[in-house]
Amino acid sequence: MIGDAASPQHKRTPDEEIAEALESDIIFGRLKPGERLREEALLERFGHSRHFIRLAFARLEKKGILVHTRNVGAAVRAFTIAEVEEIYDVREMIQRQAALRIRLPAEPDNVARIAEIQRDYASCVKAGDLRGIHACNDRFHLAIFALCSNSHLLALVKQYMDLTYVIRTVTFSDPKALEASRKQHELMIEQLKGRDNWALAELCVQHLRPNKEKYLGRLREAAEIASHKPAAE
Repeated sequence: MIGDAASPQHKRTPDEEIAEALESDIIFGRLKPGERLREEALLERFGHSRHFIRLAFARLEKKGILVHTRNVGAAVRAFTIAEVEEIYDVREMIQRQAALRIRLPAEPDNVARIAEIQRDYASCVKAGDLRGIHACNDRFHLAIFALCSNSHLLALVKQYMDLTYVIRTVTFSDPKALEASRKQHELMIEQLKGRDNWALAELCVQHLRPNKEKYLGRLREAAEIASHKPAAE
């Protein structure tokens, strides 16, 4: 089962609808890192009360997608180039160590369970279900790293996955990137059936880098554009 977001029985509340629309805007790049979200514009766009706009903001802030600053308001979460490099250094170290601690070959039941999650992921990709892609992707990786049998290490993996949510969304709308991700997921499943932890760990680390590089590319492009803007008079 892919989840409530993909279920026709799940009736979304106004704040869920607003949050999902804004999340899609961020995924597709219509809202940029650091861009402020103005309540007045959203009231005009969605036609709901300020109460639901703020509930939607709270939902996205909890996910780490938005940040709220006093006297400024809500804005899309943004990282500096240095922050991205440092955060991904830590992500790579954590995920490499988790992969190295997985007992291989993994139990057939665990492999089958992870393969089922991968089928859900592929279905979401085919349907263009961006929130489903995100949910299944996280389920897939957490199911793999749970096999390291260290709950504290797994908690760190999840913490840094959540921290980098905005960075990871940059390839969700890119068909080529999603296809490459799907193929790497299939390779990870095959590695779980083997005995080479180093190969599995390297694959898990390589899997992180396209999102990082694409986000860094956006930051560098924005910095380049800003550097060519005339100074304010």
